[in-house]
Amino acid sequence: MTTYNIAIDGPAGAGKSTIARKAAARLGFIYVDTGAMYRAMALYFLRKGIDRDDEKTIAEACGSINISLHYKEGVQQVLLNGEDVSGLIRTEEVSQMTSAISVYAPVREKLLELQRELARTQDVIMDGRDIGTCVLPNAQTKIYLTASSHVRALRRFKELEEKGQRCNLEEIEHDIIERDYRDMHRDIAPLKQAEDAVLIDSSQMTIDQVIQAILEAVGDKNPEDGR
Repeated sequence: MTTYNIAIDGPAGAGKSTIARKAAARLGFIYVDTGAMYRAMALYFLRKGIDRDDEKTIAEACGSINISLHYKEGVQQVLLNGEDVSGLIRTEEVSQMTSAISVYAPVREKLLELQRELARTQDVIMDGRDIGTCVLPNAQTKIYLTASSHVRALRRFKELEEKGQRCNLEEIEHDIIERDYRDMHRDIAPLKQAEDAVLIDSSQMTIDQVIQAILEAVGDKNPEDGR
């Protein structure tokens, strides 16, 4: 059986995870949050006190990490060596570490096989930085989801405020711009729009409007018709 794969790429804070999760529910697909998988690895390195620039130690530590995705009552759980770390991987510290360690080949290779196996065996929506260009280059539908750095910073600012965390909008936007640069200029699998991807700028769009745009990209037909 041929599976149907949807790849969603884009910069940090563009809303990829939220959009992909909701679109997956609409289509009855499995949502694969690759960013969460990278974040789980970053959390492991932070806990071990490994410096983000220590590529040798990071590469050696990859062999001690096991990351898996499970669903409990329809909610995805990210397990790091058997521990559910879903609620621990969304901090700014983890975000910065994730961007830094994602440039290393051993880190990417560790997760690539699992991600591709999921796509081979199930209908998936997968989001990240290089899904359409590297992980799933043959995905039937590719989306490049973006928004202005200011809009993305404002979204993050509001999210942190709602959690009761003190934050500075200018600092958040500065961090986002820096992360964009790192992601777009890294040597391995840089962030870029795949040639056959549909560009969606969500700066002035609601979540429902973005989801509808993705469904239109997939086509009004049932994905099974395209298999």
